[in-house]
Amino acid sequence: MRIGVITGSGSYDWPHLEDATTRSVTTEYGETQVTEGRLKGAEIVQLSRHGVGHRRLSHQVDHRANLAALRALAVDAVLSLTVCGAVDPAAAPGSLVVFDDLYFPANRLPDGSACTWYDTPGQAGRGHWIFDRPFSEPLRQTLIAAAAQTGAPVVPRGVYGHVDGPRFNSRPEIAALAAVGVTAVSQTAGPEAVLAGEAELPLALAGFVTDFANGVAPEPEPVEALLARMAAGKDTFAQLVGHAVAGLDAVAPAGFVHRFDS
Repeated sequence: MRIGVITGSGSYDWPHLEDATTRSVTTEYGETQVTEGRLKGAEIVQLSRHGVGHRRLSHQVDHRANLAALRALAVDAVLSLTVCGAVDPAAAPGSLVVFDDLYFPANRLPDGSACTWYDTPGQAGRGHWIFDRPFSEPLRQTLIAAAAQTGAPVVPRGVYGHVDGPRFNSRPEIAALAAVGVTAVSQTAGPEAVLAGEAELPLALAGFVTDFANGVAPEPEPVEALLARMAAGKDTFAQLVGHAVAGLDAVAPAGFVHRFDS
């Protein structure tokens, strides 16, 4: 099986890959750098959404180029990984959250355009992504089982809230997200879920909680604590992916696309 792994802040390269090779992939949406290798019998295509040294901030990530590159490299499924801030106090810092739902009402790419592959009237394959839950359930269950083997506390379901960056959110903004049931937030994974869904590419999303979002805890922690957990998240994510690919079998996309040119 060939697995795409999208890594985020603090995880710019990927440890433990055998025969790792880095190269650029040119797509109609732009160029993306990937690292290909093997891990526990699986073929891995790792993609750093921010790039080495966090070159791209969240509002500069080219999600369509990234997903187009993974599609061009014929991955069977995608594991999307993000560090995140907890909106629900039950998702304590240091926890792994395996999300089962999405809050991304703007449905916009960082440049303000609609988050979709279908931007041309009459485009072949155009349609509506229809789903009950936006993440691949078989892939999600694999991540839950893998998370239990990392030693980190596991939150087996939750609502991922996509927020615009690069600034962090104010207390009233976080309170509004809490009111609609968001579990944790970050600034990049919403478009990945939507674009994978429209491509009928199985994707599951796991978050490593680095801190409580603004106003959730009685007192904010020093930024140094967030940065330390972000650094620790790289090893936790590496363990998570290692356990997941070892137990990965059948995968299935979330929902389907109702197309208008069949």
